[in-house]
Amino acid sequence: MRTLLIYFHTLKYLKVRQIYYRIYYFIRYRWRRVIGHSYLRKIFFYKKSKLILEPSIIPSKAIIEGDNFIFLNQSRTFSSEINWNDDHFGKLWTYNLNYFDFLHQETFSLEKGMKLIYDFIQKIEFCKDGLEPFPISLRVMNWIKFITYHQIEDDSIDSSLYTQLKILVDNLEYHLLGNHLLENGFALLFGAYYFEDPSFYRQAKKILNAELKEQLLADGGHFERSPMYHQIMLFRVLDCINLVKNNTPFNKELETFLRSKAELMLGWLKHVTFQNGDIALLNDSAFNIAPTTRKLFQYSKQLGLSSQTLPLKESGYRKIENNNYECIVDIGEVGADYIAGHAHSDTLSFILYYNKKPFIVDTGISTYNKTRRRQLERSTSSHNTVQIDEIEQTEIWGGFRVARRAYPKIIEDAPNRIIASHTGYARIGVEHTRSFDFHSNKIVIIDNVVKKNNQRAKAYLHFHPNKKVKLIDKQIIGENIKIDVEGSLKIVLSTYQYAFEFNQIMQAPKIIVFFEKTIVTTIYLDQNEH
Repeated sequence: MRTLLIYFHTLKYLKVRQIYYRIYYFIRYRWRRVIGHSYLRKIFFYKKSKLILEPSIIPSKAIIEGDNFIFLNQSRTFSSEINWNDDHFGKLWTYNLNYFDFLHQETFSLEKGMKLIYDFIQKIEFCKDGLEPFPISLRVMNWIKFITYHQIEDDSIDSSLYTQLKILVDNLEYHLLGNHLLENGFALLFGAYYFEDPSFYRQAKKILNAELKEQLLADGGHFERSPMYHQIMLFRVLDCINLVKNNTPFNKELETFLRSKAELMLGWLKHVTFQNGDIALLNDSAFNIAPTTRKLFQYSKQLGLSSQTLPLKESGYRKIENNNYECIVDIGEVGADYIAGHAHSDTLSFILYYNKKPFIVDTGISTYNKTRRRQLERSTSSHNTVQIDEIEQTEIWGGFRVARRAYPKIIEDAPNRIIASHTGYARIGVEHTRSFDFHSNKIVIIDNVVKKNNQRAKAYLHFHPNKKVKLIDKQIIGENIKIDVEGSLKIVLSTYQYAFEFNQIMQAPKIIVFFEKTIVTTIYLDQNEH
């Protein structure tokens, strides 16, 4: 019964279009297996012009050293031949192998790139994950950029590209939507310009117009509320501006639209980037995956863009900068209801940087594999908020699934004072309200729990691995920092595994505060003054 309820509370949020396409693709796949359907591996075409592209951002997440492929900090050597289906490290690693981001390494030779492209073309009919629409989308863009920069003319590559675009058109990710469908649209735009194909262009324009309006919130944030994915989507929009600005197979109607969206996205990104250049690791976010904020602003300047900075609102985040600290508070929804796969159970959590260095942090993510580790990193106990018993505020499950979720209720939203509660524990008769008061050298956080039964309340604080903290008589002492907690039943100093990148973890200190109804946590940010 519990499993049925979880499925019900997950599926009820899906759009009709998602359900339709899930059923349609499911039935079509099985019918095609019966009739022996396969895609043509060579489609001939007439390519009309060469593209012009300004230099783009060089991805740093994909590295090849000799025969050694390194993605997500995991290394795999193909000594004889490349297995494009290699899943030793899980599906995300296989996806990265098939993206071909490595073509743009600074030290990567033309000869090596051509060799890998030819190898993929020869083995394409045996590819599995690599022929899914998402890796096709990224590979198409990477191949076209590589071909353009190196002025390559090769019919076999062009034929494969055109074929892959046709496969993509036949499998657009309307069953998922979100960033997946946007990537499909970006790829089709590149394909439209490369082949001067009006059908690709019409489809790309339709997707980009609809999805960028839907997915970009009024304050400029991407609706999946992950700063990392926001950076990735902004990178794609900038690449599309580069494409449309410098080439003329179609009119310039998309350029103005894309520029307006990019400038909003730049403004939001400025908010959620700390002064030292780090993004806030909110929801599914990790370092060294997306282009950095600094690189994105450099690229945007090259393209003649400026940022349009609006106050943070619709995305649910608030940033307070006061004297020597920066604090980002989450009082928003976990994500778009119908695509919450990158959401965490983190309502009313916060991140604190002191003197431009991380102090109280989000625990980060280290894996997309459907493991206990993935479940833990998305859980309430991995965020700086309050948990009741062992209940999750938001029911995260299955790696990328969300059932019942916490909805915030904002009570006060002032520059130096925030009060909010949420509905995540309503199903067990509990309401959690948290207030933040921001002063020049201290932050006062009050947690109040109203409950019907004898449930146990716990508040978590996760510290950066570089921070040494001690617990002395219910006081947390750190370098130039002191934290007082009033109203606790017990305070425990423990440890957790901080994920600073994919597959990279470090032990770090955390505090667990047990309490009955109310605690007052005061963070003094200059211990010498108190």
